[in-house]
Formats: sequence, C-alpha cells, structure tokens
Amino acid sequence: MRPAWSIIFFTSISGLGFGLAAWLVLGFVDLTNPEHLLVVGVATMALIIAGLLSSTFHLGHPERAWRALTQWRSSWLSREGVLAVLALIAMAVWGLYYIRHGTPPFWASGLIAVLLALTVYATSMIYASLHTVARWHHPLTPVCYLMFAASSGLMAVLSVLAVLGQKIGAPLLLATILMVASAWGVKIIWWQLAGAVGSGSSLATATGLGDLGPVRSIMPPHTSENYLQHEMGFVVARKHAAQLRAIALLVGGVLPMAALFLLAAAPLVLTMALAAHMAGIFIERWLFFAEAKHSVTIYYGDAH
Repeated sequence: MRPAWSIIFFTSISGLGFGLAAWLVLGFVDLTNPEHLLVVGVATMALIIAGLLSSTFHLGHPERAWRALTQWRSSWLSREGVLAVLALIAMAVWGLYYIRHGTPPFWASGLIAVLLALTVYATSMIYASLHTVARWHHPLTPVCYLMFAASSGLMAVLSVLAVLGQKIGAPLLLATILMVASAWGVKIIWWQLAGAVGSGSSLATATGLGDLGPVRSIMPPHTSENYLQHEMGFVVARKHAAQLRAIALLVGGVLPMAALFLLAAAPLVLTMALAAHMAGIFIERWLFFAEAKHSVTIYYGDAH
C-alpha cells in the first residue's frame, strides 16, 4: 500500500495525544494549578485535533468528512470519529470539573481513560478489520496501536512533568522504560507473524482453475498504471524494509530508553527522547503501510 503522510501523521500524533490524555486523567501529572491545567489540556487536545484533521487531507472531498460519523453501525472509521468526538467532550468536561471542584472521582477518570483507549482501538480496527490486507488482519495490530499510544503518552508525561518542574520518581522512569520496551517488543513479534502465511489468495483460487494446473496471466489488464496500482501496488524492497525496521528500533526504542536510563531527567533530554520515540513510530507507521499488500494486486501478477 502507498504510505500517505497525512495518515501516518494522523495515526501517530493522535495516538500520542490520546495516550497523553489517558495518563493525565489518571493523575500522573499534578494539574491543581489552573494555568498548568489550561496549558497542558489545550496542548493535549491540540495534538488530538491536529491528528484528526490531518486524516481529512487523504480524502477526495474533505468537506464531506462529517458524513462518516453517520455510518457507525458498520464502519470502524465512523466509530473512530464518533469516539474521538465523545472523548474530546469528555476531556473538556473533566477539565471544567477539575477547575471548579478539584480532582474528579477516580471512577470518572477511569471511564474517560477507557474511552480514550477505545478510540485508539477503533483507529487500529480501521486496518485490522480488512481481510483483503493479510498483514493488517492480525490480532496484534490493535495491540501495537494501543501500546505505542501508551508508550508515547507516558514519554510525553515525563516531558510535561519536567517542564512544569514537578518531581519525576525513579519508579515512573522505570515504568516508562518498560513500556517503551514492551511496545517495541510487541512490534517485533508483529513484524514476524503478521501476514507471514500470506492471504491464501491467488489467480488459481480467484478463477477456480487451480485443479487444472498452474494459473498465470497471459496479458496485462492494461498498458498503463491505474489508480489501484498506484495506491495499492506500492512495493518496498525487503532489504530496505529490514534497514528501516532497524532504524525504527534504534531511534524509537534504544535511544529513548538509554536517555531515560543514563541521562538526567531534564526537560531538554526528555523532550529529545520523546522526539526520538515519535520519529521511530513515524518510521514504523510508514512501514505499516509500505509493507502491506492488498489482495487486488494479485490481479496484476503480484504474489502474496
């Protein structure tokens, strides 16, 4: 599949925003100072909204994006949009309650955190629900999305704590390192398992002529590239994919964990560690699309 930077930005940045929001409502940052609550809250919602808006650039008619919200009964894209709107409203109400009455009840914060997680899950299911893309249609696809949202959000919490001058305890640093390691660990497993057996489809299964012998296309369907080939026939060389995986692990996993473990918990260090982690996620998300093969490409002679 051809990677679209608008979708890569959407899935990465909105995941960061939802992850940060979940840790905030669970009380990982002291927001009793109204100014801190306002600045952190606005920044968090800006991340989420920026990610959501970027996804509309991939549409032929962005002005019609609102119509997607009406198909929530059958579409994960629509469910993700509805859940995102509900999450933003819930966060705004949570912030207003915090300003007027202090810390909200933990059960309410817990429900909002679950809503935020469900939104990320819905985003992942836009891809994981597609039987036509064997690499995406895997149980670990939603787990990867949720783990990266949690890890990037927790990395962002450390940066927020440092900027606000709040204490960062050793247990939180250790928990963040373990979260980052777990996220990339799940991704490594996904890389090994997802799509490993292929789609099970071929020209033989499509035509029903497999019992007669090998089936191949004698002539190409047409002489020039069409939309399907342009969008779904993107191919990344295996050696390049392996190199990019290694870079993603190094930049997004090893470097941030080393910075948290070896360097002082200063704002600049933590911000750079977060930036490195997000850079790794951007590369991982690019590969997520670039390595995927849609079953329609079999029609054009691709082997799955």
